[in-house]
Amino acid sequence: MAIQFDDSAAEPGAIPGPISGGLRHLDGHESGQWFGHPRQLARLFTTEAMERFGYYGMRALLTLYLAQHFLFSDTTTTGLYGGFTALVYLTPLIGGLLADRFLGSKRSVKFGAIMMSVGYMVLCLSSTGGPAKPFATIEGQRYEVTVKGTGDKRQQFITQDGHSLQIRGNDDKSVSLIAADGKEARTIAPGGFVAEGERSPLYTFLLITGLALVVVGNGFFKPNISTIVGSLYAEGDRRRDAGFTIFYMGINLGSLFSQILCPLLAVGMGSWGGLGWWAGFALAAGGMAVSWLLFQFDGGKLDGHGDRPAGAPANRDALIYIGSVLIIPVVYLLFANLMSYVKPPAGSGIIGYFTTLPIMGKIMFGSFLVSVPGILIWSYIKGSRTEFQMMLAAMVLITFNTVFWTLFEQAGSSLTLFADRNTDMSVFGLFSISAGQTQFFNAFFIVALAPLFSIMWNGMAKRGIEPTIPIKFGVALMGVGLGFLFLVFGTKFVGPDFKVGLWWLAGLYLIHSIAELCISPVGLSMITKLSIARIVGLMMGVWFLSIAVAQYVAGVVAQLASVETVGGQVTNLKVSLDTYTATFTTIAWIAIGLGVALLVLSWPLKKLMHGVK
Repeated sequence: MAIQFDDSAAEPGAIPGPISGGLRHLDGHESGQWFGHPRQLARLFTTEAMERFGYYGMRALLTLYLAQHFLFSDTTTTGLYGGFTALVYLTPLIGGLLADRFLGSKRSVKFGAIMMSVGYMVLCLSSTGGPAKPFATIEGQRYEVTVKGTGDKRQQFITQDGHSLQIRGNDDKSVSLIAADGKEARTIAPGGFVAEGERSPLYTFLLITGLALVVVGNGFFKPNISTIVGSLYAEGDRRRDAGFTIFYMGINLGSLFSQILCPLLAVGMGSWGGLGWWAGFALAAGGMAVSWLLFQFDGGKLDGHGDRPAGAPANRDALIYIGSVLIIPVVYLLFANLMSYVKPPAGSGIIGYFTTLPIMGKIMFGSFLVSVPGILIWSYIKGSRTEFQMMLAAMVLITFNTVFWTLFEQAGSSLTLFADRNTDMSVFGLFSISAGQTQFFNAFFIVALAPLFSIMWNGMAKRGIEPTIPIKFGVALMGVGLGFLFLVFGTKFVGPDFKVGLWWLAGLYLIHSIAELCISPVGLSMITKLSIARIVGLMMGVWFLSIAVAQYVAGVVAQLASVETVGGQVTNLKVSLDTYTATFTTIAWIAIGLGVALLVLSWPLKKLMHGVK
C-alpha cells in the first residue's frame, strides 16, 4: 500500500512520492539509518521544517501587518502581497542555476538561510517605530484621525472646528460624521473621503528591504535543499520517492505550527493582545536561524552531498554573494513600483490595462505570453507529431493550473482580510483565534487528508478507474469554486454584526484542500512526462513561471475585493461583506465554468497525451 503525503499546502509545485508498506528499517544490518533512510535525511527534514516554519509564519502575518500596522489601502496591501509571493516562486530558477554552475547546493542553502533570517529580523525592526498615523483627506483638507477602543468596539474620530466627530461608513459608500449627541453633522459623498496613513520613510524602507532579502534568500535556499535530498540516494534506489515524501512532511509540519504560533505572539488570541508584530517576525527569524545552524554545524554529516560541481571555479563565490546583495535594490524598486500603482481610468480597455501595469506585471505576463506560444511553435517545427501533441496538452494544463492557483492563493490575501473583518473568530464560544491563524486550516486538512486520498487513488488505479490528469485538474477547479460558494452561502446567515461563523471559513478551506489534493501531486510529474526530453528543463521553468504568474494575479484578483478602511479598520461592515460576497461569487462561477470546460476537453486532451497518466 502506498501512502502519499502532499506538501502542496505550502508548495504548489512540489512532487510528493509514495511510502510503500510504511516506514521501517530495510534489513536490520544497515548502519546510520533513519526510518530505513540515510541518516542525513533527518537533518534535512528538520532544516526544511524550520525554514518553512519561518517563511509561513511570516506570511501568515504579512497581509494583516501591511493593512493594520502600515495602514496601506487594500489595493496596495494585496498587490504587494501578490508581488512578494510571485517573486518567491520565480527566484528559485536563478538560485538553482547558480548552484548547478558555481556554488553547489550546500553553499547556496547556507547563504539563502542567512539572507532570509536577516530579512525576517529587518521585518521585525520595521515594526519597532510604532504604527502609521491615520489621517483622512476630505475635499482636499487633511484631518488627523484618532482611534478609541479595541476590537469590535474600536471607533475612529476626526476633529473639525473643535468638535470630535465619529467616522461612520454608510451602505451607499458615503461617509457620515457623527456628533457627540448622535446626530449626523456632515455627509461626505462616495469618493470624497480618502483615508491614508502617515508612515515613517525609515520603517517603510525597512519593510520593503526585509521582503527583498527574503525573496533573494529564498531563491538560493528553496531549490537546493531538495537537490541535496536527491543526492542521498543512488540512481535507481527505490527509497528515493519515500525519502522525498518524508522530507516534504517537514514543510507541512513547519507551516502548520508556525501559522498558529507566529500570529499568536504578534496579535494574541482571545482577550490577550499578543506581544506585538515584532514578536511574530522574531519567531520566524528564530526558526530560520535554527535552519541555518543545522546546516552550518552539521558535524560532517553532509560531507559529500551538495558540494561544488566538478570543474566549477571557486573564485566566483564572492562575486555571486556580492551580486546577490546588489540585486536587493532592484527587488526593492519592483516593490516600490507595485506600491505606487494606480488603476487605469475606466474604459481604458485591455491595452490601457497592460500599458499601466507595474513593471513586475509586465515582466510576468510578458514572459508567460511569449514562452507558451514560443515553445509550442518550436515543438511543432522541431518535434514529431506526437511530441507536439503532448506539448500542446501540457500547455493547456499549465494554463488551467495557473487559474487554479490564482484563486486558491486568495488564502493569504482577501480571505485573511475577510477573516479579520467579517468572520466571528470564536471557537465554540470557548476562545477566539486571530485572522492570521485561519491559514492553519489548509495545512491541517492536507496533513489529515493526504493519506486518505493516496489510498483512494491507489485503489482506483488498481481497478482501472483512476481519473485522468485533465479530469483531476477539472475537478480541482470546480472544487475551488465550490469552496467560495460555500462561504458565500454562509453569509446568508450573518447577524447584525455582519460576520459569518468561523466554521464557514473552515469549510471553505476543507473544500479547497480536497481540490488541492486533486491537482498538486501530479503537477511537476505531468510536466516531466509530457515534455520533449531535450527541453524538459525549460518546461520546468515555464511551470514555475506559471505559478509565479498565478501568485501575482492572485494579488490583482484580491484587489477587486478592496474596501474603504480608516486606521486599518473598515468603516462599514455591511459594505465590506457585500464586496467580498460579490467578488467571491464571481470568481467561484468562473472557476466552476472553467472546470466544466476542462472536463469537456478531457477526452481530446487524453488523446493528445498519448497514454501519459
